[in-house]
Amino acid sequence: MREKSNFKGTEWLKRKYVKKDYDVIPHLQWKIGIIVVLGTITILLSVMYFLLIHFEVKNVIVEGNKHYSSKEIQDMIMTGYFGDNSLFLSMKYKNKEITDIPFVETMDVTVTANDTIKIMVYEKSLAGYVEYLGRYMYFDNDGVVIEAAKVPTKGIPQVTGLSFEHIMLYEKLPVENDSIFQDILTITKVLSKYNVICDKIQFDANYQVTLGYDKVKVNIGKLENLDEKLMQLPYILPSLAGERGTLDLQNYTLGKKSITFEKE
Repeated sequence: MREKSNFKGTEWLKRKYVKKDYDVIPHLQWKIGIIVVLGTITILLSVMYFLLIHFEVKNVIVEGNKHYSSKEIQDMIMTGYFGDNSLFLSMKYKNKEITDIPFVETMDVTVTANDTIKIMVYEKSLAGYVEYLGRYMYFDNDGVVIEAAKVPTKGIPQVTGLSFEHIMLYEKLPVENDSIFQDILTITKVLSKYNVICDKIQFDANYQVTLGYDKVKVNIGKLENLDEKLMQLPYILPSLAGERGTLDLQNYTLGKKSITFEKE
């Protein structure tokens, strides 16, 4: 009877110690799991800290902008979470089409240094604008109205003398003579060539042209000999600063250098 009792005691001890050995395994796995999770979190936080600090934007270069100032472009781009991170911005705006910023077609952000980004702005091609119902309606080289704004943009001329009953956004200006848009394009190209962009392009009933430069009007008449006429402006306009009157270039040619200025 005692041997039987001893046998049962031995089996009970074996079962007890075997059970303890098995209990150790889940406990170790749980500890290892916590270590792995904490290690992963530590690595991720370290990487995020490195990216946030190493790619923090401190210098911004903006090019191609005319309608908006560099500060306005910077405020549009550097918004939201990681808005001051150069790496994030370069991925976000790489060849991305902009649809919610008037006058802007696309913007490209490149990292020139860890703390420096370059924002290249590609604005919509604008030939001029007309005033309509208290708004400045900007149109492209084909005469299609592409933007309506509350303030005028420097460097884009106002076009006057056109007749229309209505204007619809994203539709062509309803003028009688469609060739007027080609004339505007020709004028602006030559003005840009000589760096004498005007404030206003005025057409009369016979489609003859007068350019506006603050208080000085430049009467160029027909578009004949346009290049010869406009190439004189860089030399003449500086001498007329502060003056009010009309500069007459209607009959100017290389053979007949007829230029007059009539003060008002």
